[in-house]
Amino acid sequence: MYDLETRRRALSLVDEGRSLNSVSQLTGISRSALRDWRVRIEPLQRSGECVRCAVPAATPSPAPYAYLLGLYLGDGCLSRQPRGGYALRIACADSWPGLIAACEEAVRAVRPEGAVCRVQNVGCTMITSYSKHWPCLFPQHAPGKKHDRTITLEPWQQTITDAHPWEFVKGLIHSDGCRITNWATRLVQGERKRYEYPRYFFTNKSEDIRRLYTDTLDALGVEWKQANAWNISVARRESVALMDRHVGPKY
Repeated sequence: MYDLETRRRALSLVDEGRSLNSVSQLTGISRSALRDWRVRIEPLQRSGECVRCAVPAATPSPAPYAYLLGLYLGDGCLSRQPRGGYALRIACADSWPGLIAACEEAVRAVRPEGAVCRVQNVGCTMITSYSKHWPCLFPQHAPGKKHDRTITLEPWQQTITDAHPWEFVKGLIHSDGCRITNWATRLVQGERKRYEYPRYFFTNKSEDIRRLYTDTLDALGVEWKQANAWNISVARRESVALMDRHVGPKY
């Protein structure tokens, strides 16, 4: 394994305009390693125990985990890597740089011994981290799309979301939700006037994930309605005020 300084020196040669082939010949470092470092320069930390594998089993940092769980259920996935282990990937729209930073911070808090990187795709940034223990932390992982299979929380996950419900709701909204301004018109003393009001939407194809969201809203005293088959709306003034206080719009 090459240390971070060696990686930086090698990439500085690439940044000078040299080809990967010439830098590889000069340094003895493979071209595939150089390509990988252009995406993720930090060495992977392969040591460090998993809190869920420890005896007795512990829980990850609870508030960041509740937020990250919401992000994962919305826009996250785990993928098996050719050399073993898993990659956690959370897709974050480039329109919301604050969301990208918050997601990266949560991943670092949940697995502080692991490396985290940003991989740019068209219109979005994938917050990515590698560990063989990600399935321990996200047991909802399984083949296929989430909305095609059952999604339930383990008791230890439910304990965390019960203790940090607003972080869980925030993660779900930041992944598959939004705060928008609606408008409507009505007659006032014979004159049609326009008025605007904010509301929150959460959209997910998985009935199980929508139920996790609405059950948490119920526990928080937030009123909601089923807007359509996949869409949950929060529009009552008092409930929107609660959401604004604890979640707020993406930024």
